[in-house]
Amino acid sequence: MSVEGALLRPVLAIVGRPNVGKSTLFNRLVGRRQSLVRDVPGVTRDRLYGRISFERWQATVVDTGGFDPLSTEPLIEAVRRQVDAAIAEADLVLFVVDARAGASALDMEIASLLRRADRPVVLVANKVESDTQAPSLAELFRLGLGEPVPISAEHGRGVAELLELARERAPRVAVAATPAQAPVHIAIVGRPNAGKSSLVNAMVGAERVLVHDAPGTTRDAVDTAIEVGGRPYVLVDTAGIRRKGRVSEALEKLSVVMALKSLERCQVALVVLDASEGLASQDAHIGGYAHEAGRAIVIVVNKWDLVPPGMVRKAEVLQQLRERLPFLDYAPVCFTSAITGDGLPDLFRTIDEVAAAARRRVGTAEVTGVVRDAIARRPISVNGAPLTLHSAQQVAVAPPTFALQINHPDAVHFSYERYLAKSLRRVFGFEGSPLRLSLRKAPGKRARGARR
Repeated sequence: MSVEGALLRPVLAIVGRPNVGKSTLFNRLVGRRQSLVRDVPGVTRDRLYGRISFERWQATVVDTGGFDPLSTEPLIEAVRRQVDAAIAEADLVLFVVDARAGASALDMEIASLLRRADRPVVLVANKVESDTQAPSLAELFRLGLGEPVPISAEHGRGVAELLELARERAPRVAVAATPAQAPVHIAIVGRPNAGKSSLVNAMVGAERVLVHDAPGTTRDAVDTAIEVGGRPYVLVDTAGIRRKGRVSEALEKLSVVMALKSLERCQVALVVLDASEGLASQDAHIGGYAHEAGRAIVIVVNKWDLVPPGMVRKAEVLQQLRERLPFLDYAPVCFTSAITGDGLPDLFRTIDEVAAAARRRVGTAEVTGVVRDAIARRPISVNGAPLTLHSAQQVAVAPPTFALQINHPDAVHFSYERYLAKSLRRVFGFEGSPLRLSLRKAPGKRARGARR
C-alpha cells in the first residue's frame, strides 16, 4: 500500500504548536476550505493531505495537529505520533510560528526536534499583517532555522513568496505516469465511536488516522490514498454524525457539514454500524444522507468481534437491517472487525462491485423493454387514461438515472415510480446504487391535448 503524493510529487508538512494558523495556511495553499479553522487550540488532530499547484509546480501539502512534544496526555501523544509521521515522510517542513507572540519555549523545543530530524525546513512567520511588524521577526532567528518568511495566511500576504521558496528548496521528484485505473473514492460515515477511524487504519494497514476511545476524536475529513491488490482507492474518514439535537458546539456543526460534503465527492459510501450496540435511529438518518447523495452504498457492521459467539447470527442482523432500513434494501452488507482484520478482503471486493455497478450503462432498447413489460404486468390509469410509455433510456450513471417519456408524468404516484425502479433493478442489478427516475412528457402529447 502507498500514500499518493509521496510517490508523485514533493511532500510539504506544516508543523507548529497549537493555534499558530497552520490550518489557515493549509487552506490557503490548497485553495479551498478542506481543514477546519477555528480560534481554539487543537482543532486539527489528524494528518490532512492536499495538493498545491503553483504555476507549473505541484506538491502535496500535509496539515498536522498542534505539536506539543512535552505532553504525556494520551490524545496529545497520539497527535504527536501523527506529526512525527508527517515529518518522516516530508521532503520539506514548513515550521509555522506566530510572529506576534515571538519565539516561545514550545517553539524552541519543536525547532530542536526539527534540526535533529534532518529535513529541510522553512521557518514561516505567520500573522504578519503589515510591514510595521517586520522588526519583531528578529527574535525568531533564535530558533536557529534561518531567516523567517513573513506571511499572513488569513489574508494571503507573502504566500506567493513562500511558495517560490518552497519550490526552490523542495527536492525535485519525478512525476509518475498517470495510473491506468482512476481511484475509487470512499467516504466512511457513521455515528461517533462506531469504529470508523479504526476501520480506515485496518484498511490502510497502519495508524494513518488518529484513533482514540473518546467519541468525536475525528473532526476533519481525512483523505488517504492507498493501493490494494494493484487497485487504487482514496479513503475519506469523517467526523461522527450526531443527532441534530446533540450538535450544539459550532465546531462540531462544521465537522458534520464537512462529513456530509465528503459524501458529495465520493463514489462509494461505507455506512459503518457498531455491532456491539445494535442499530440506532441515527444510523437510519446517516444511511438516508448517503442515499439522498446518490452514492453507491455498502453497509458495514463493524466490531463484529465484540459480539459473543452464538449470541446473534449474521442472518438475523441482515433481517433486522432490511426491516429497519427498507430504503437501503439494495445495499450489500459486510461484517468486519477493524481489530482482527476479519471481513476486509470481502469489503474491498464489495466496494469494487458496487463502484462498477454504479457506472454501468444499459442500452435504450433493453431499458424500454423492461419498463414496457413492467407497465403491462401492473397497468394503471392516470386521469382516466391508461399509462403509456413512449421511450425509456439511461441518461446518467453514479447514480444510474433513467428518463421515461410517458403520457402523464406529473400524475404518477411515487409508489408506482418505486415499482418501476425495482423492476429495473430486478433485471439489471445495480447492487449498492440508488436508482433515479426522471418522468418526462412524451413528445406530441401536449399538442394533441391543445387541439382538444
